[in-house]
Amino acid sequence: MSHYRYLVVGGGMAADAAVRGIRELDSQAEIGLIGAEADPPYARPPLSKALWKGDPVESVWRKTSEVAGVELHLGRQATSVDAHRRIVVDDRGASHTFDKLLLATGGTPRRLSSGGSDVIYFRTLDDYRKLRALAEQHKTFAVIGGGFIGSEIAAALRLQGCKVTLIAPGEGIGARLFPPDLAAFLVTYYREKGVDVRSGQVTHVGRDGTQVVVEAGSGFRVTVDAVVAGIGIVAYTELASAAGLVVDDGIVVNEHLQTSHADIFAAGDVARFEAPALGTRIRVEHEDNAITMGHAAGRAMAGDQSPYTHLPSFYSDLFDLGYEAVGAMDPQGDIVADWKDAFREGVVYYLSGGRVRGVLLWNTWGQVDAARTLIAEPGPFKASDLKGRLRG
Repeated sequence: MSHYRYLVVGGGMAADAAVRGIRELDSQAEIGLIGAEADPPYARPPLSKALWKGDPVESVWRKTSEVAGVELHLGRQATSVDAHRRIVVDDRGASHTFDKLLLATGGTPRRLSSGGSDVIYFRTLDDYRKLRALAEQHKTFAVIGGGFIGSEIAAALRLQGCKVTLIAPGEGIGARLFPPDLAAFLVTYYREKGVDVRSGQVTHVGRDGTQVVVEAGSGFRVTVDAVVAGIGIVAYTELASAAGLVVDDGIVVNEHLQTSHADIFAAGDVARFEAPALGTRIRVEHEDNAITMGHAAGRAMAGDQSPYTHLPSFYSDLFDLGYEAVGAMDPQGDIVADWKDAFREGVVYYLSGGRVRGVLLWNTWGQVDAARTLIAEPGPFKASDLKGRLRG
């Protein structure tokens, strides 16, 4: 049995950031990290972005092992947490005791009802390695999902010269975030780039000899060499729930990132936290949140009493287009679009009750902090108040 002053369950960016946050305030105490993947912590966004544009795989490593006094237990899944006795047991039967615990368990990919191992649920470095090997063989692909992962992977594979069919469930690419006209524009844009974009819910994935057949409810059917799915994740809350912690679409934390047990913290994709600027609890599955919250959680474990008030941002690259965004984006709500060049450069504001709740910076850079400031303002705002405000 090993004992740690600080124990981190999770091997992603939030876990790495937490280790570094702890070390800023406590240079001596033992830190243990249990990660389910055999790989040490790495940056996840490059898996669907920079690595496809030439960055080496070595660029993703977070180099957690170089932090003094950290012991990594990789390729292990934590199977239980005893909050009262302060013990975590892993799938090898090893017990790890702790004074302070961080749950940075992330999420698991949503899965289709068919397809089994013929579908790559793109999330990990191993998934990238597998997909990259297929792309280098110029295989044909069906990509299921029109959100972040689906749109990025479809673009990445097409940039490798592969034949790609993108099947999006909504009426456009990014339809859950973008205004309908922008989502529709992206369909045309992707088709111009050589991606065969289809709409519809996938109803069946099955093998036909050496190939895979994908069928959609719209009546569409395509036969390809490989299938990739990016249809979201489900927060991995099983450990927390079994330990008696409060769970509500994520592990609920307070302003100090503590769970309902004062010495157990949560951060990253799995944590549901209060966003003061929005006046509600949110759960965010993006890099900025993982790193910023993980770092804050590590410092909180080591005694920092600063409240976590950060409103996370996120970003994406879609061929020659790119964007940053912050806040809550409801395409069915009140929207003010301020285009400098329609669908190529501009800012989209998402409002509720006259307040700005979210901002999409479309090929508009250096304005994330200004967007956060705007979201914190009480308003009310009219369209005329917002035109030109964040164009840069």
